[in-house]
Amino acid sequence: MCYDVIIIGAGPAGLTAGLYGARAKLKTLLIEKSMPGGRAATTDIIENYPGFPEGINGFELGIKMKEQAEKFGLEIVTDDVTAAELQGEIKTIRTNNSEYRGKAVIIATGARANELEVPGERALTGRGVSYCGTCDGAFFQDQQVVVVGGGDTAIEEALFLTRFASKVTVIHRRDSLRATKILQDRAFAEPKISFIWNSAVERIIGEEKVTGVEVHNLLEDTRETLATDGVFIFVGATPETEFLAQGLKCTEKGYIVADETTVTCMPGVFAAGDVRTKELRQVVTAVADGANAIIAAEKYLEGCGNK
Repeated sequence: MCYDVIIIGAGPAGLTAGLYGARAKLKTLLIEKSMPGGRAATTDIIENYPGFPEGINGFELGIKMKEQAEKFGLEIVTDDVTAAELQGEIKTIRTNNSEYRGKAVIIATGARANELEVPGERALTGRGVSYCGTCDGAFFQDQQVVVVGGGDTAIEEALFLTRFASKVTVIHRRDSLRATKILQDRAFAEPKISFIWNSAVERIIGEEKVTGVEVHNLLEDTRETLATDGVFIFVGATPETEFLAQGLKCTEKGYIVADETTVTCMPGVFAAGDVRTKELRQVVTAVADGANAIIAAEKYLEGCGNK
């Protein structure tokens, strides 16, 4: 079977593309290696997505998007994409368990959380080191935790962790946060949150579980050990593009080069959501990308006489 459109990734961009594609009666397949919703699914409350004045849980939003797309007949396969042959009129997507052919491909694989790459991090991942406060916060009831980072995600997660932890210490390399002002105001007003500025975590300490971190003050060039029960790391993300073969233009960091139309340098291949070059990576912009990608794919198919 040859699909009109194959979508890789079931985050907000991929699910929106799937909804639009299925609703337009295109033979559309979506491949996702884990749960729907992408990184947004790990967010406790999304407050800036229109239509939900009280906010909505990220996992719940992902499930609703999936159900809506399936209502229109979107086919979803749970599998991990291992390779993609994107040149030519028919593209081939290989997974762990199968192989799929399509006339157009939308890459919406998103990005994964970066590691600090410091001693102790990998050995203690799952034993006090986490990249998702929403997922693991409940394990730290009445304990002290550290949050590394100063962007929106770091501060959102720090605020969420105050529901469980007795103390949340935010460690940031700069002397000010990069998060939006409304999040900064909330964090500064939260008595459970304290800040260590101009500093970096250089080592995570512990045997069976995390017991502390070594903190390097970058201005004074001093080091101290801070006792903690957990370390939550939010220092950016890396696009999920390892499966791509050469030929698709990407930045040095691996983001697929595409503008607001989602069109890439390769005919019939489109990039939507956090995986592409863009200024703002939010659920609302990912959803817009998904819609734009299907419209662009449909135009491509019409031009090939293959709708």
